[in-house]
This record gives sequence, C-alpha cells and structure tokens, in this order.
Amino acid sequence: MAQPYSARSRAIEPFHVMALLARANELQAAGHDVIHLEIGEPDFTTAAPIVAAGQAALADGHTRYTAARGLPALREAIAGFYGQRYGLSIDPERILITPGGSGALLLASSLLVDPGKHWLLADPGYPCNRHFLRLVEGGAQLVPVGPEVNYQLTADLVERHWDADTVGALVASPANPTGTVLDREALAGLSQAVHARQGHLVVDEIYHGLTYGMDAPSVLEVDNDAFVLNSFSKYFGMTGWRLGWLVAPPDAVADLEKLAQNLYISAPSMAQHAALACFQPETLAILEERRGEFARRRDYLLPALRALGFGIAVEPQGAFYLYADISAFGGDAFAFCRHFLETEHVAFTPGLDFGRHLAGHHVRFAYTQSLPRLEQAVERIARGLRSWQG
Repeated sequence: MAQPYSARSRAIEPFHVMALLARANELQAAGHDVIHLEIGEPDFTTAAPIVAAGQAALADGHTRYTAARGLPALREAIAGFYGQRYGLSIDPERILITPGGSGALLLASSLLVDPGKHWLLADPGYPCNRHFLRLVEGGAQLVPVGPEVNYQLTADLVERHWDADTVGALVASPANPTGTVLDREALAGLSQAVHARQGHLVVDEIYHGLTYGMDAPSVLEVDNDAFVLNSFSKYFGMTGWRLGWLVAPPDAVADLEKLAQNLYISAPSMAQHAALACFQPETLAILEERRGEFARRRDYLLPALRALGFGIAVEPQGAFYLYADISAFGGDAFAFCRHFLETEHVAFTPGLDFGRHLAGHHVRFAYTQSLPRLEQAVERIARGLRSWQG
C-alpha cells in the first residue's frame, strides 16, 4: 500500500464555498438564474488598454521568461505609482513581480518563517494566509477580533499574543472579508509593536485603490522595513492574468530573488507587458470610474441588508465585501447559505472559510454584481428569510 499523502496537504482545509459554488453551477446549468455574491472577483472584464497591451505583447513575441524579479520597466512603473499615489520614493530594486498576490505571499512566508514558527493573523481573515504558512511548515496564531477593534490586529493585541515562537504579524488593509482599513496611526502602532520584538510586519495591500470616501495609507509611509504584498487582480481587474508584486527591505531582495528563481522562475511574461498599461492616465480613469461603481453598490447593499436584520457593525471602507452576523436568524452559516442557494438561487459565502471566531454566525456578501442584480438579490433574500424562519 502506498504511503499516505503529506501531513501538510491534509492539514490545509478546502474552501467551504467551493461546494456551494459547484452546486450553484449545477443549478445554473439546469437553467436557474443564480446571482453570484460568493466569489471575490470583480465582475468587470480587464480594461481595454490593458488587453490591447497584452495582445500587442503576444504579437511582438514576448512569450519567453523574464528575469525572476520581473521586467525592469514594470518595476519602475510600480515605483512611479507609489510616488504618484502615496508620495513615496521606492527604489525599483526593492520590487519583485510575482504570479499573483499569492506568489508574493509564498515568497514572504518562505523567507521569514522557519518550521515551528508562526505569524499573528486576525480571525476572521483570508484563509490562504494561514495555509501558506502551513505549507512552509510554519503556522498561524489566529487572534480573535471583532467590531470593537475594526476586525483588525492592534498593537495591544500583538503585545498580548506574541510568544517565543512568534516571528511576525500579517495584516490586511483593506481586509477580506470585512473591508476594514488600517489608518496611519494604527499601522505605526503595529510596526512599533512588531519591531520591538524583533519581528517582521507583513501587510496585504491587495485591495488598495478600492476604498470609498478615503484613501488607504500604505504601511511604507510609516515603516520602510515592512514587507508589502500587492496584486494586479482587484483594483486593476487582472484576476486571470495572475500578476502581483512584493515590496521588500533592500537586504531581503537577494534571498527573495533566489527563492523566485527556484519556485516559479518568473511571473507570466505577457501579463507583465500588459500591466505596463495599468498606469496610463486613460486606464486609471477607467479604474477610478469602476471604484465609484463599487462605492454605489456598497452604499445600496449595506443599508438594505441591515434593514433585513443582518448585523453589520462596522461600515466597510474598502474591498467589495460585507461581513454580516446572522445570529438574529439562528442556525449555522453553511446551512443558511445552502438554504438561500437552493430556494432563492442567491450564492454567498459562509464565515467558516475565514477562520474560527464566531465563524458559524457570519456570512460574506461580495458586491461584485451590478446594482440591478443586487436589487434582485435583496428581494430574493427577503423572501428567503421568510421561508427560513417559517
């Protein structure tokens, strides 16, 4: 009999939402009109100038490997973007282009975490963060957070939960699934608390650009030694192109480059050439228009769900999610989601995918559908609540 598969593969949990998504696709294939509020992917296709740049790259034969750190022109463009958006002077040599934000997390966790060591992570949070840590034989110490701390780690929580095996903290701003943002003061406090313990601060800024009524500060405004994960997927709308980046302290770049060479050789060449168009004024104008549309969706869906009895204690300032407490309706989150999928053909995500803290009492809605579709979804949810409670 063959040996069992690795302990690490058994320890990594599947996405609960994937079972719901598979069922949603079955219903859709059978002719039902399913409204998808479960997947964290913008409904907009990639902006036309980016697509044109990608097509031109293919036509020009840019199909070979690039340097492991990525195209110099793209790293320079990203550095210029930090100057334009945040007033920061970032050396392009500190930027590594990665296959999605996931590639950036893979590099950071491989560099910073030895077997048996861990990072502090907010619970609820994006599940792949803890799974990547397990992949490198490290771990995640999940810290329960709620609306009283904006669903974020704080300097005080870092001080209380840090132990002998803690080597860093990972925070996300804006956060998935809650959409909350860390302001400059909170980032500075976290930086001070982590560095006072000789740890590393890693900040997921993948949803930067998708904030409403405010701009999220970058941790690099207060901590030049932080590691920053970012992506072309969300604000730039390039999910399927699989492209992200990592900003690292200068003394970490050589080791990160070595890891990149061995783990994936380079990020997709065509995607890198396409991404050069992201920073053109005409592209940014399209992206800002889309940000405004996401804001209008949030401003509709948030009060509509609250009026139905969903508990949303903190108004999300970014991303495109609402993390809602369903305690008023009883039951568990997975059964709740299953009910609305089967009876009303509205798909959303159970909190079980985002951690353990009160996860069975929460669900996440992604407002990645048009306003008319969101209005339809609210009508169906209102009807489904009557049958759920009846």
